[in-house]
Amino acid sequence: MATVRSTTQKGFLLLTSGIVLTILLLASCKTKEEKIFPKKEDITLSVYASGLVKSKTQYQVFSSVNGILKEILVEEGGLVKKGQIIARISNLSQKINVENARAQEEYNSIYSNKEKIDQGKKEVELAKIKLDNEKSLLKRQKELWADGIGSKNDLDNRILSLENAQTNFNASQLHLNDLEKQLTFLANQSKRNTQISSATMNDYTIKSEVVGRLYSFTKNIGEMVNTVNPIATIGDSNGFIVELEIDEFDISKIALGQKVIMSMDSHKGEVYEAEVSKIEPLMKEKSRSFTIEANFIKQPPQLYPNLSVEGNIIIQIKKNTITIPRNYLIDNSFVLIGKNKVKVVTGIMDYDKVEILKGISISDEIYKPVK
Repeated sequence: MATVRSTTQKGFLLLTSGIVLTILLLASCKTKEEKIFPKKEDITLSVYASGLVKSKTQYQVFSSVNGILKEILVEEGGLVKKGQIIARISNLSQKINVENARAQEEYNSIYSNKEKIDQGKKEVELAKIKLDNEKSLLKRQKELWADGIGSKNDLDNRILSLENAQTNFNASQLHLNDLEKQLTFLANQSKRNTQISSATMNDYTIKSEVVGRLYSFTKNIGEMVNTVNPIATIGDSNGFIVELEIDEFDISKIALGQKVIMSMDSHKGEVYEAEVSKIEPLMKEKSRSFTIEANFIKQPPQLYPNLSVEGNIIIQIKKNTITIPRNYLIDNSFVLIGKNKVKVVTGIMDYDKVEILKGISISDEIYKPVK
């Protein structure tokens, strides 16, 4: 029995010691509350943005017509001049169209239809001769009727013959005028059709619109091209810009001339600066974002289109102001000094810090709130 009491006493002592140790540890942890003093330093308000590097004057090349790619005259990465031919599309069917248009133009030309016009003019001349003859006969019949020679019926017939001759003359003249108008219209129309067909031939030749570099060609010889999908990308070979996407909630803060601090995966560990140069005014409905452009202040070496970029657009910088870590702020309006919640007035803030305008000084010890 004595042995049992001894074991129980030892167990009680161990349990008691464990409880005391736990209490001491908890007390120790409680006394190690995190606290800081406010700092006087610079703070920057910025807007995050991501995007891509773009070549200046970069654009996608589209074909104006559907067809089969016949020739590629510039290799990827090659330099191009403005107006230089970079590719040709098979234009056999269009050549046939041009030939048909020229044949139609020749067929409808005034020269080719000269015989019709001459025939019309002869008809007018004959009708005029007959009209003049009928006038003479009527005059003679009237003179005879005045001398009592002939009948009233003869005179009426002469008057009717003259009217018919006048009608035939007017009709032949009208027919000639209509014929000349029609042939002139057909000749001009055929000429315009030939011009249009010939001009369309240029659509089968694809040219560069800028001086620069052909960065990519998405089609191979023999493949079908259309007017919907781009076939190449061309842009400046030396000058580059940054194209960034800005959330609609932040666009009102962005202005021309603001500085952009950027990093790129292609240039690890390097930081580059740019300046906002363009803000596109139309929001993209799907992404609810705006596109802005920025020019490099000092361009990095060896840039290529579509390199990824992450950056911060500097909206405002406050110099030598009181700041505390954002996680020391309670409900965006209070800080903890000892056991007391003290109301503060905040200014700008970044991801880590917040500016304190009123409520505390750099000599106040601030406690981190326990969550």
